[in-house]
Amino acid sequence: MSSLFALSLAVCAIVSVVVLIARFRINPFIVLFAVSLALALCAGMPPQKAIASFEAGAGRVLGHVATVIALGTMLGKMLAESGGADRIALTITRLAGEKRVSWAMMVIGLLVGLPVFFEVGFVLLIPLAFTLARRTNTPLLRVALPMGAALSVTHAMIPPHPATLLALSAYHADIGRTILWGIVIGTPAAALAGPVYARFIAGRIGPVLPSALEAQFVNHDVPKSMPGFGITVLTILSPVVLMLVGSTADVVASPHTPLNNALHFIGNTDIALALATLLSFQVFGTARGFSRETILKFTNDCLAPTALIMLLVGAGGGFGQELVDSGVSTAITDLAVGAHVPLLVLAWLLAVVVRVATGSATVAMSTAAGIVGPILVHTHGASPELMVIVTGAGSVALGPLNDAGFWQIKEYLGLSVGQTIKTWSVIETLIAVLGLVFALLLSLVVG
Repeated sequence: MSSLFALSLAVCAIVSVVVLIARFRINPFIVLFAVSLALALCAGMPPQKAIASFEAGAGRVLGHVATVIALGTMLGKMLAESGGADRIALTITRLAGEKRVSWAMMVIGLLVGLPVFFEVGFVLLIPLAFTLARRTNTPLLRVALPMGAALSVTHAMIPPHPATLLALSAYHADIGRTILWGIVIGTPAAALAGPVYARFIAGRIGPVLPSALEAQFVNHDVPKSMPGFGITVLTILSPVVLMLVGSTADVVASPHTPLNNALHFIGNTDIALALATLLSFQVFGTARGFSRETILKFTNDCLAPTALIMLLVGAGGGFGQELVDSGVSTAITDLAVGAHVPLLVLAWLLAVVVRVATGSATVAMSTAAGIVGPILVHTHGASPELMVIVTGAGSVALGPLNDAGFWQIKEYLGLSVGQTIKTWSVIETLIAVLGLVFALLLSLVVG
């Protein structure tokens, strides 16, 4: 398959998805499923293999994301019903002021996003965004988008995320300097792509109707007695703490020892969220006077609106897998490798290409680093730490339709496909471009 033909197939597939959903109002899951199969067949895959590829991709993504969404939604529901979200919202508003809520959410996103994946941080913080927007009469997009931008920046540019650790190894970069340059580059990138752009775009995309998920978190009577600020924050951040504890497993105990295995177990994303959700049943449930039957009703009711989100996230994974298994993504990557450009730009460009081809920032970063890493070893043409950062920046570019985060943002915030492209896809692209530009400028100083 020629690179140009592969690129044409990918572009046609993406355009078809947008047009069929936005113009002809066809169910997004049906569109993603049909277009994925059509792309695979046009690329020459046998029909049975095309179907199996979609199922494998959907199952792989849902195996992780569905659990995260379900547990995070339950935790968020308990936070909202107990008045915990209102307690945090009132405290943040008092400390930061209503006019600086978007900046406060960006800072919270940067801090919470350091040890967790984007999807985890998003489901943990979105109830707070809903509540803050309501409490301060601020458009939801101006609260939620800065938070999302901050989570995306930390996911892509700052260790200890798994993809950044792989890139660190591939480029033989120093983790301390990478964290330092990641903060130096990532903070202004998050500010410009988050609060600044959110303020610009929020009133320019037309009306945004409340989503079904938003109703789960804000349409309730706030109890007169709300949980304390400290215990509320501790409960929300408990999965983050457990993940941090898990990340120290190989430092405090030898591999495969009982202690090492136990720390890895409690630090697992799913286990940490499950333990936090169980804790919320006590802190936000029985301790606030709710019966077990009421807690069960809360957790059952809040899951219903997540069904479509899970289907779309899975379909996005299937779409990405078809691009990989059909050879389309490989052909496009070969096209990018053939371009004679500086190493920082090549790493960024490759990450962008793989991001569009697979939809996964983690896959994009690890793949690009694996290709460019050996080249850097022999040429020494750029700072290894900046190579990690530009690869991470490119890995979040475009916010494509085969990315799980695209559909999370769309459904949670009640946006159309077109509105999601104008908001989230642009934010992801701004992060990617700003990360590259700032890294190139910094390379003039650090070499």
